[in-house]
Amino acid sequence: MEFEKHVLIIGSGPNAVKAAELKTAFDAIVVINNAWRVRPDWSHLIYPYDFPKERWPQEINYLQTVITEKEFVPIQNQYGGFIYAGATMAFTAGYWVLGALRPSHISFIGCDMHYPKIGKTHFYGKGTADPLREDISLMSLKAKSNRFLSLAHEQDCLVGNLSDGPSKLTFPRISSATSWPEIPSLRADLISQALKQEKDLGYFDRSGRYWENLDKYDCKEIKKIDNIWEQAF
Repeated sequence: MEFEKHVLIIGSGPNAVKAAELKTAFDAIVVINNAWRVRPDWSHLIYPYDFPKERWPQEINYLQTVITEKEFVPIQNQYGGFIYAGATMAFTAGYWVLGALRPSHISFIGCDMHYPKIGKTHFYGKGTADPLREDISLMSLKAKSNRFLSLAHEQDCLVGNLSDGPSKLTFPRISSATSWPEIPSLRADLISQALKQEKDLGYFDRSGRYWENLDKYDCKEIKKIDNIWEQAF
């Protein structure tokens, strides 16, 4: 299998530390929030506007780039915006990678959005379960995961999950960054239907800060689209 451009995305889940052991030569390593601590050779650090400054890395070398809302909001808007894509950083990082780096493969690790009641919720200990907050864009993580996989596939990009534990991601599991399963069977008719309904509904906020205008959006309509995405494959 030819890897034209392979990107690793590292989140803050407990198994993110396994990313330090990966020997694959990635074309880019994108770390989310605190995940810059996992391995020093990251190429891109992506975080939201409210990521505390005291958690930023103290040193950034000339080969490393910081990605903020200035860079990722316009790209996420190209893929339909935050309400449809899911406003949590695992998906935001994924869409930024799709749009900015145009890879052939994306491997995720530590982005499972699974938070056990006992033990660590994040590789650094206990943290906030951001994707589980009550939010109109995160009512179905399965739908948002299926959506990302589908749009990546349309862009000829394979997506895999390197994590081996419980996960809210629906991406195919991969045992190593160089061993990939067959392309999942996607329902092209349902994908087209979901995208059409998104366009017809027109839920979009160019600033990305949809939460400042919640009265414009109907949860029931979003759930209808989520239901379609849940069946996409």
